[in-house]
Amino acid sequence: MTEGARHMVVGRFRRPHGMKGECTIFPLTDEPGRVFASGQELWTVDIAGEAIGSPLTVERSRSYHREWLVKFAGIDHRDALERYRNGFLAVPSAAVSALEEGEVYLHELDGFAVRLEDDTPVGLVTGYYETAAGLVIEVQGPKREFLLPYRKEFVKHVDRAARRLVVAPPDGLLDG
Repeated sequence: MTEGARHMVVGRFRRPHGMKGECTIFPLTDEPGRVFASGQELWTVDIAGEAIGSPLTVERSRSYHREWLVKFAGIDHRDALERYRNGFLAVPSAAVSALEEGEVYLHELDGFAVRLEDDTPVGLVTGYYETAAGLVIEVQGPKREFLLPYRKEFVKHVDRAARRLVVAPPDGLLDG
């Protein structure tokens, strides 16, 4: 791994499973079958996103309820997995599938310009929150900040290259 290589988190270690080196992984990707496929290399990262140690190579994996059971090469007992409990798994950014038109990674939203459909500036994205009702973005406007549900009825267009969102906020949200 080269210094400064950027990683994308794709899963969270949950706990060892059984006695022979399998562990449960909660997927944080839309493509767990590809990401956790046999032969894939996954890096362990800490809460700050910094890579820890050498990559782990997937020996085998399978879907297990909402999680995945993964066996890594060279790890043959549950005790060897304890150090990874509640840690994260990541892949180099270059290994992640390209985004489709109108998609954006959540970490990229900070600083996106927010404009109305008539190109009137509304503010800048200053954060996001994952709620039970779905993703909500925090927008810092000229007079105050507000929360906008990140749903297609309100976010009409995403221009990742220009770092811009075109929105149609609910009536009254921008008043006051």
